[in-house]
Amino acid sequence: MLETFFRTHSYLVEHFNAPVRRGLMDTIDWSYRLIGIKGPRGVGRTSFLLQYAKENFDPNLRQCLYINLNNFYFQGRGLVDFAGEFVKAGGQVLLADQVFKLTDWREQLCECYHKFPRLRIVYSTTSVEPADPDATELSSISRTYVLHGFSFREFINLQTDSNFQPFTFDTLLNNHQHILKSILPKARPWQYFQDYLHHGYYPFFLENRNFTEALLKAMNMMIEVDLLFNKQVELKYLSRIKRLLYLLAVDGGQAPNVSRLAETIGTSRATVMNYLKYLEETRLINMVYREGDTFPKKPAAAMLHDTNLIYAVYSPQMSEQLIMETFFVNTLWRHHTITKQHREGYYRVNHTTDICVCDRLRRTKAAPDTVFARYNVDVGRENEIPLWLFGFLY
Repeated sequence: MLETFFRTHSYLVEHFNAPVRRGLMDTIDWSYRLIGIKGPRGVGRTSFLLQYAKENFDPNLRQCLYINLNNFYFQGRGLVDFAGEFVKAGGQVLLADQVFKLTDWREQLCECYHKFPRLRIVYSTTSVEPADPDATELSSISRTYVLHGFSFREFINLQTDSNFQPFTFDTLLNNHQHILKSILPKARPWQYFQDYLHHGYYPFFLENRNFTEALLKAMNMMIEVDLLFNKQVELKYLSRIKRLLYLLAVDGGQAPNVSRLAETIGTSRATVMNYLKYLEETRLINMVYREGDTFPKKPAAAMLHDTNLIYAVYSPQMSEQLIMETFFVNTLWRHHTITKQHREGYYRVNHTTDICVCDRLRRTKAAPDTVFARYNVDVGRENEIPLWLFGFLY
């Protein structure tokens, strides 16, 4: 049986072509014996594992092996016995994709860790946390990293065959005019920005198929498989969660009226709040709070996770301002604290910096140290920064 998996691995690696190298590849400390790659469906977890294999291992030497735990074989044999066979055959690195498809995958990974000290395992799993997070041992012996969708920087690199590097938030604020001088002679990012907002976040736009249909399928799988499976939600409640997501999209990034939502989908306020948290973990929405508030308090805004989702759902409230604010929040939430201010378009980042997301023509009274992230512009000046440049933060 091992031979069959080696043949599959060789075929996948031989035919794999990564048009853009993910920045996470250089962030990971690959010396760890147990490495987890978490991320929502559609961001390229499988491609990431295959890229690592192609860059670092000759398939003919059989040191590295990619396996997909979706294979029925693992429902019967499990991971531990298979890993033992792989080690006996001289294997060193096992790339276990979609490991969460096994019911006791955490225990099996821990057993492999203790049983095979010379084996390194890199596994991929969903961004949804388990309903009963008792994986204390796994979290203590495993180093976990998060894979996100394409940043605008990665999208630009792909479209222009460039190699722009990410900037820190502080560098962007203080040196944005200098940064622009290093980018604009080589590319005109605003020409690609609308394409990115529509279909650039999920790498499968590179595949020859209808992007919107593929994204809608991925969204359904996020809820039907990742959310229900990991949160142990009964199938009969599936329609409620889907309807809630649509209602949030229709509301256009407003503060959710939890009582109205509960009445509309036929459940309690507490359940709606739990569903909101689940949808955020699934990376279908982002919840933005007021300064000092956290879950389970009601968020100041519940917006779709990224702009591609807005276009896929095609909400009637799909205003340009909403799309740009969604982009802004999605570029910052990973590594920064972002809270919503009371004025439209105003956010506070890292508890210190007030930023107003607005069109280039909007004039508004604001504190002298307010930063304006303006859209529909190529360049900035002083405290005005082109919104698209925030897409270079990762």
